[in-house]
Order: sequence, then C-alpha cells, then structure tokens
Amino acid sequence: MEMTEKRAANFIEEFINEDLANGRYDHVRTRFPPEPNGYLHIGHAKALCIDFGIAKKYGGKCNLRFDDTNPTKEEAAFVDGIQADIEWLGYEWDELHFASDFFGKLYEIACDMIRRGVAYVDDQTPEEMRANRGTLTRPGVNSPYRDRSVEENLDLFERMKNGEFAEGTRVLRAKIDMASPNVLMRDPTMYRINRHPHHRTGSEWCIYPMYDFQHPLQDAIEGITHSLCSLEYEIHRPLYDWFVAQARITDQPPRQIEFARLNIERTVMSKRYLRRLVEEHVVSGWDDPRMPTLVAMRRRGYPAAAIHDFMSRVGVAKSDSTVEGNLLDHCVREALSDTAPRAMAVLNPLKVTLVNWPEEQVDMLEIENHPDHPEFGTRMVSFGRELYIEQDDFMEEPVKKFFRLAPGKEVRLKGAYIIKCEDFVKDENGRIVELKCSVDLDSRSGSEGANRKVKGTLHWVSAIDAVPCEYRLYEPILSEEVEQQLDAAEAAQELDEDGKVVEAAPVDFMDRLNPNSLTVVKGFCEPYIAHAEVGTAFQFLRMGYFCKDKDSTDELPVFNRTVALKDSWAKEAKK
Repeated sequence: MEMTEKRAANFIEEFINEDLANGRYDHVRTRFPPEPNGYLHIGHAKALCIDFGIAKKYGGKCNLRFDDTNPTKEEAAFVDGIQADIEWLGYEWDELHFASDFFGKLYEIACDMIRRGVAYVDDQTPEEMRANRGTLTRPGVNSPYRDRSVEENLDLFERMKNGEFAEGTRVLRAKIDMASPNVLMRDPTMYRINRHPHHRTGSEWCIYPMYDFQHPLQDAIEGITHSLCSLEYEIHRPLYDWFVAQARITDQPPRQIEFARLNIERTVMSKRYLRRLVEEHVVSGWDDPRMPTLVAMRRRGYPAAAIHDFMSRVGVAKSDSTVEGNLLDHCVREALSDTAPRAMAVLNPLKVTLVNWPEEQVDMLEIENHPDHPEFGTRMVSFGRELYIEQDDFMEEPVKKFFRLAPGKEVRLKGAYIIKCEDFVKDENGRIVELKCSVDLDSRSGSEGANRKVKGTLHWVSAIDAVPCEYRLYEPILSEEVEQQLDAAEAAQELDEDGKVVEAAPVDFMDRLNPNSLTVVKGFCEPYIAHAEVGTAFQFLRMGYFCKDKDSTDELPVFNRTVALKDSWAKEAKK
C-alpha cells in the first residue's frame, strides 16, 4: 500500500510519529507473522500491506516470520505459497524467521520463568481448566497444582519435553491472576504436548509454545518496534506486554497497535472455515477462484495492482466495518481496463448463416487489440458465411429499446459488416438454434460504405476457425450477507487449541452457500485467445474480463471470468 506524505497520517502513523519524537524508538521495524496452516486470504493482505507499507514509509524494515507452533495443521507447501503471495504483491522482507528456529530459546525462557515462580505445570484436564477459568462475571478458580515447588515444576516440564507424558495430560501455565477481569490473564497456557511431527523440526520436539507466549517473545527477540495486528487482539495486549516483561530479553519492548480487520460482503473471511470448504470439497482447493485467498484471486485473474488499490481505498480504521464486494470488483476493472487486450468470445453460441455471402469466400479483417493503445497492435480475424453470436443477442419478439438482432432488424458485427435477420430456425423443443441473415456487402468496417449507422454492435466468432472453450462464471460463495464477527468480549472467551482468537464463522454459513457460485458454459473463442499462455487476461467484448486457467488443454481452453463489465459501485459512487 503506497503511502505519501501529502495525506493525513492514519492513527498507526500518529502513534509511530509520537514514539519517534519522544525517543521511545529511533527506527521502525515491523513484521508480517502468518501461520503456515493455509494460504493467505484478502484479509491477510490488509495486514500485509500495512506491515510492509509502514516499514517502507519510515525507511524501516519488515520481517517475514512464520508462527509455526502447531504441527498438526502446518505444511511446507503453505510456507512456499505465502512467500509467493508476498512476492506477487511486490514486497520484499528484510529477515525471514520461523518460530521453530527459536524453540530452544523459548524453552529456556519458560524454564527461567518457572525458576522465578511465575510459571507452573498443571495436571488438570482441558475440561477442568475450562470450567475453572470462570466467565466475564465470575472469577476463575486456582488450579490445585498452582503452588507446586520450583523443583517439581522444572522436573515435570523437562519430562514433558522428553516425551514422558501423553497429549492433554499436562500443560505449562503462566501464574498471573485467576480473578483478573481480563480472562486472558487467568493463568494462560504457555506450552502443551503435541506429538505430531513438525514440518521443519520433525520429532525433535513434542511440546510447543502457545501463540500468546511465543508471539510477543518472538517480536522482542527480532527487535520489532511496532507489532501491528487486527482488532480482536486488543484484549490480548496486557498479556502481550506481560510476557515481554517477564522474558527479560529487551529493554525496548515492542508496542502493539491494533487496527480493524477487513470484512467483505458475502465472503468467508476465516482461514479455519476456508479450510472446511476445501476439506469438504465444496471448492476444488485453496486456489479455487471462488475463494478469497490470494492464490485463488491470482488464478482468477486479479492483478496485484487491484489489491493495492482496494487496500488504499479501504484505508486503516480503528473500528470494524464491512466493505461492499463491488468495491473490489471496481478496483479489478480499473486495473485491467488499461492492460487487458480486447478479444471476442461467445459464451452461449447461436449460429448465424449469412445467406447472401458466397460459400467459399473468406475475408481477413484487421481488428485492433486495444482501442486506447495502438502499441498493442492488431490481429487478423477470419469472416465467412457462418458465425456465432450470443443467444441473448437475439429476441424473437423484442422489447422496447432492444437494439440487438430481431426479425427484420439490423446490427453491425464488431469490425466487420452490417447484417439483417431475415429468418430463424427452431428445433423440436421450440428453441431457436439458427438465424438466417443477409449481409450488407458494402458495409465492411473501414470501407467507404461503413458510414451507414445502426444502433446495435455485436461481438461474434467465425465458425471457420472458432475454438471450443469452457467458461467458468463466478458469483460470491455466500448467497446472502450473514454475521461474521465476534465482539471483543466473546473473542476473549473463544480461543482455539493454540490460544489464538477463534475467527467467527458466518452463522450457518454451510447452509447459506450460493448454489450459483460457479456456472460452467461451453462456447467458442478466437484462435489467438486459445493459444495464449495460462494467466493471460483479456477483456472479452461486452462479456467481461477473463483469464486463461491452468486447467486448459490443447483441445479445450478454459477461461475464468475475473469480473463482469457492469460496475454498479462506480454508478453508486457518482450519485
């Protein structure tokens, strides 16, 4: 997210300006700390742009750190995918770290805290711990193991590390205050036992640090000045500061600053629930173009510039809100309008026969690839007796202001001739399957006779060399907008097995999936489109922006519709 000095500083920058002015820090170092348990989605992109953008603005550095403390869910493939996403957005990290590289150091810090009497091993079951934790209105109850001796705690913790105990039988907890009004401060778990092999360290460790312990200490170890995170972690800030202070590893502790997370209408903005869509085969994978992951958006044809534009328009706020999906679509159109060459493709073909065109004659028409960029060049398109137009471009009984083909009506074919519908053919089911049209042989585009005006212009594909194609059309994956956010009080009570805030799912979101989120149609395209490289973007005239998909074969090119041409957001913005 490019930041300029001309605009007013956002609240994050105001905090940083204050810190630099009063000498709290003399430089800025941020970090982007994803967990490699899935691919980044558009919500992560907001944090990513803020972390890297802030560092760039202040001439500082931004680290990339993988918080890989849960071997059950994490994979090396996600590490590679996240790095590819960051590079796609045009960012370069300063230092690359993994939490797993510091497991030994974190273990020693935990042992030191035991020696100083601020950590203990607890034998309670998860159910007992949950029951004794209390609520927002009822204080928690001290564990019966809270007052174990330092020697016993050190012995038990080492034996946990050595693999002597089963999962779920013991944890290491911080000794803070079970009556704290902030439930996160009620003796939070620091370590738990997990025997699943780690994607980097294998079976070297069978105890793993919890997020609320590892994350702030990792910030301190790396020399992070400003720990920027989403708003649900505001209630974690006292615990963040407590662990940094107890670790005694820096005299310049990081400052945590929270900002509003990104919510988009009809979009599941939770990695936990996106994983469910993948695992239950609702989508084909993390890169299914219906997903809000960056890898999916890239496959669908979104340019990185559109993501940056979108983040700039959304801005940095202190309170949560929901953004219209149309805004993102608008940013995509803005980015593609100037860069995507134009082409012709028919999604729902209707055959047209030009009854007065010589059967063996083929014209080669020169058509520009972009109306505003002559440097994009031109292409030659064949034109013969038979061609295809869209089914929706003909109406047997036209409504008012229908300026396409109808019995007795004329239209111009883009870059070609004016044709007139003389008759049509129906199949046994009454469906129109062919139009019989005449062509004005003197109306070829660019010729002297091309000055005759008609109201409608249609795109088309010649039947001579039309290439069969598959087109995939997308809509939001949710059929209607549903509640997606937990408030801070609820978030304090809802933590996952790593101690991270549980991201709320849309209410009954699996029951509200849009059955029309994917529509597959078969049509035709120009030959030069068919042979384009995977990932190439086009504007199909009158149909939208499309991107060639990796599922394409030599026999059947596949195109994803990136976004339709209709831009309701821009119209609303002008009102």
